[in-house]
Amino acid sequence: MKIIYLSFNLCNYAMKELIEKINAEFDAFSTEANQQSEKGNKAVGTRARKSALELNKFFKDFEKFL
Repeated sequence: MKIIYLSFNLCNYAMKELIEKINAEFDAFSTEANQQSEKGNKAVGTRARKSALELNKFFKDFEKFL
């Protein structure tokens, strides 16, 4: 019984950590995408694309928890 509870707590902790990473990466993406659309800066667009790819990885990890 303790092993199952411990496993659940670790899974819950990992899920919370993943959600924090998703939120942080989305904030970065949002900021960079807005700058790209306003200024047309290619470097900012590249960073936004990189953030989008990272978010895709996080979403795939999120699916594994479900």
